[in-house]
Amino acid sequence: MAAKQLKEFTVEEVERHNKEGDVWVIIDAKVYDVSKFANLHPGGAAVLYVDGIAGKDATQAFFGLHRQEVLHRPQYARLQIGTIAGEESIIKPLGAAVSEVPYAEPTWLSKGFSSPYYKESHRRFHDAVRKFVTEVVYPDAIECEENGKRISQHVVDKMGETNIIAMRLGPGKHLKGRTLMGGVITPEEFDYFHELIIHSELARCGTRGYMDGLLAGGVIGLPPVLNFGSPEIQAKIVPDVLAGKKFISLAISEAFAGSDVSGIQTVAHKEGDEWVISGTKKWITNGHFSDYFTVACKTGSRYTVILVPRQDGMSTKPIKTAYSATAGTAFVTFDKVRVPVANTLGKEGDGMKVILSNFNHERWMILAMSLRTQRLIVEECLLWAQQRKVFGKSLNGQAVVRAKLAAMIARVEAGQNWLENITHQMNNMSYAEQSDKIAGAIGLLKAFATKTGRETAEDSTQIFGGRAITRTGMGKLIENYHRTSPYDAILGGSEDVLNDLGVRQALKKMPKNARL
Repeated sequence: MAAKQLKEFTVEEVERHNKEGDVWVIIDAKVYDVSKFANLHPGGAAVLYVDGIAGKDATQAFFGLHRQEVLHRPQYARLQIGTIAGEESIIKPLGAAVSEVPYAEPTWLSKGFSSPYYKESHRRFHDAVRKFVTEVVYPDAIECEENGKRISQHVVDKMGETNIIAMRLGPGKHLKGRTLMGGVITPEEFDYFHELIIHSELARCGTRGYMDGLLAGGVIGLPPVLNFGSPEIQAKIVPDVLAGKKFISLAISEAFAGSDVSGIQTVAHKEGDEWVISGTKKWITNGHFSDYFTVACKTGSRYTVILVPRQDGMSTKPIKTAYSATAGTAFVTFDKVRVPVANTLGKEGDGMKVILSNFNHERWMILAMSLRTQRLIVEECLLWAQQRKVFGKSLNGQAVVRAKLAAMIARVEAGQNWLENITHQMNNMSYAEQSDKIAGAIGLLKAFATKTGRETAEDSTQIFGGRAITRTGMGKLIENYHRTSPYDAILGGSEDVLNDLGVRQALKKMPKNARL
């Protein structure tokens, strides 16, 4: 179908169309005929007949009420009939391009700034990941966040093809021989900064429930299989999960055990060469649609982690939470479920070691996504403060608003710099060294990032006002973040527990001969 031919008009020509039944408006040098649309306008037809809008440049009025994405929707885009002669559109479309809004991007992506951490491979990789997320993930994120359905299989398939599913597990042997993002980088080049880019770009969608639905359960459920499973188990499970053909969840939390992992009451006992498992798990991300579960069980006086395939004797039911049902959060019941002893991950009774070794990467992922979403909120607030008019001037003309923006910027920049330092250490430490040297720092940073995130959620709500408590429109990202930011503060360990962990690790490292 041929593209619609657009005419050029003068401002004077547009001004003649300024009465009921014949209304044209100018928005960003584009001319729209809203005559027939007037009665369908969600805000009522009268709004379009107001002097200063009908037949006039309504750019300021439009962006005081609507996001620019509205203009790109087919039902509204077709209202455009032309452009203003001699004028060009100045509003940059949002999308894959690096934002020029100050602090909207990490410093290393901003023009004129450098970084000791990121190389050319990271820049190539970032461009490819942002394009992928913008074109493939984001449309599905918007749809599923609203309808609560499981992420679309075509998105999962493409994530498998590009090996994003595998790369979200970090560097390692599981990447050997794989083609990453169509060959943009090699498995040998891939490091934790490349993985950080993936988590950050996904978080940029601003859809918290969907982010967990995007196989976050696999990011935390598959590593115990990779690190502690037998070669036979790995060969059977890993390829299908990394290809997106099967799904896996980590099942540790219970009604009896959250941050207190030692409170686990799901039990497993041996009968011949099988484990018999009974108990319940709660708040299991992706649990409602997973095929496999990495389950922490009490075995006598100790704990053991066992890989459990979905089967008879198991049931999962969705848990209604504050965020979208697309995450697949589930209550899981095991009623005398039988699993081969060969499905044990690690040694029998060594389950706590398996569980704890998994936490560092999980917490790092959560805080990385939390900080990037926080940065997205900073960008939203800076844009809104510029285009919103109050008391005869822009919102950013108010000192109290500038003070809130200053606090938001300081929090996210502090967190970003700490995150990049920790990520650099991860690149230069073995898994065992990470647990020994930076587990406490990761816990402290996660607690810092999630606490500052909720402070930013409050500040942004004040800046957006009533729009911040509306699920659609100008403040939709603010509403989503305010409602869902507490998830980051709880998942992977609550703030109080992680702060205590960080200090306890520091105290263990205190030199015995140190004195004031």
